[in-house]
Amino acid sequence: MTAALESDHPQEREWTTDDLDALPEDGRRRELLDGVLLMSPSPTRMHQSIAALLMVALDEDCPDGYDVTQAVGVRINRTRYFIPDVLVTTAAAAAREPARYEPHEAVLTVEIVSPSTRSIDRVLKPALYAQAGIPFYWRIEIEDEGLVVHTYKIDPVHEVYTETGRWTKFVDTGEPFPVNLPISRITPRRV
Repeated sequence: MTAALESDHPQEREWTTDDLDALPEDGRRRELLDGVLLMSPSPTRMHQSIAALLMVALDEDCPDGYDVTQAVGVRINRTRYFIPDVLVTTAAAAAREPARYEPHEAVLTVEIVSPSTRSIDRVLKPALYAQAGIPFYWRIEIEDEGLVVHTYKIDPVHEVYTETGRWTKFVDTGEPFPVNLPISRITPRRV
């Protein structure tokens, strides 16, 4: 996700999620940061392939109490709204077929870092997801040697994430549910 101020819809006051709901469905990816509308260009093929492969892999291991989805937003509050690349929620929340989730319904957010989103995905989003109480965060980095998956768990007292792993061959974690995922399984074919 690359963030840029949206210039097609200038507004004199802060944006809210109600304002987002009033916009037409035009396929644009819109997020909110403290009332500022952020826009993202279309993700790359590599980015989308990683997200799709990860969603399928997590969904196969996902126990009944959870649901895995892609590109559905989380409404942190009325002026903060983000769209994780992959999202694990409670099954009860998914059963209501929401257009967006509330933070208490999100279990794991995953962001795939692009060159233009490094600061947002490494610093900003994890800080705000943790502040919102989302229990787990994964960040996927695309490096020359291959993919690296960084896994984090919330410290609920301090509202920050602590790293639980840096995975280059397998993601082997028991949280939020048992995952033993070869990195090769989420690595797209090169063309």
